[in-house]
Amino acid sequence: MSHLDHLHTFIEAYRLSSFSRAAERLGMTQPAASLHIQALEAFVGKPLFLRRARGVTPTDAAHELARAVGPMLDGLQARLASYKLGGDLSGTLHIAGPADFIAARLADGLAPLMAQGLRIRVHTGNRERIYGLLGDASADLAITASLPDERAHGYARLLTERFQLVLAPALAASLDKRDLAAGLASLPLIAYDEDLPLVRPVWNAMFRLPPALQATMTIPDLRIIQDLVIAGHGWSVLPDYLCAPALKAGRLAALAPRRAAAQSNDLYLVWNKGALRNPRTVHARDAILRLFDSA
Repeated sequence: MSHLDHLHTFIEAYRLSSFSRAAERLGMTQPAASLHIQALEAFVGKPLFLRRARGVTPTDAAHELARAVGPMLDGLQARLASYKLGGDLSGTLHIAGPADFIAARLADGLAPLMAQGLRIRVHTGNRERIYGLLGDASADLAITASLPDERAHGYARLLTERFQLVLAPALAASLDKRDLAAGLASLPLIAYDEDLPLVRPVWNAMFRLPPALQATMTIPDLRIIQDLVIAGHGWSVLPDYLCAPALKAGRLAALAPRRAAAQSNDLYLVWNKGALRNPRTVHARDAILRLFDSA
């Protein structure tokens, strides 16, 4: 058994903090994975993991070894996968992400992948569900609005979303511009959830105070929120990738000055580093990144 095999097992265990999960991902038994790690520890002369009741914890030696060999192994896997790209790409690709972003910016761009023979399964949900699907390898690729853990995941920035406080033009015209905070507080707030994750940063930028607000309605789908706001049922904060067409068409008004409203957040395409062994994942990743080259 070569040390390259041992290193592959080590990297998976390091990234997953688990011998059993590493073994499952590599298609081997847990005892076999443990033997790989023991052989590598004997070779380097240092313990690489502290065994715990639940999983394992990397030692300083493991961190050093992972930094040294991880990028080279990932590059090797990606290069080997690239040699297979001229062959059959048929199979199923699983992509996870926020439903509104996939609908607004990604779904149409997946059509060429279907034409090339890929079957695509899209999974939607919140941050916990998306990372859960990545963690158990149910998703090959994912869209997230949070910076991934570099130890476990590879990632690339897709775009920067900028937030706009929006409402129907008639509602915007009815507000007293001398006291916007009071005017907004008197109107229904339609938000993604009770924590107001998009509303808080924009409100802070506009009024220099955290919002003492409670949502009148919460809906975990920004597309539905936009429809309700366009219809004049309240106000909200939306990302520019979603609301820009409605703003341009005059169906929405952006209330905050651009300087204050330009609170932003990066969106990422994420994959498990071990997934680069699969040529479908590499091909789909590169195709999606090309869609956002100018973002």
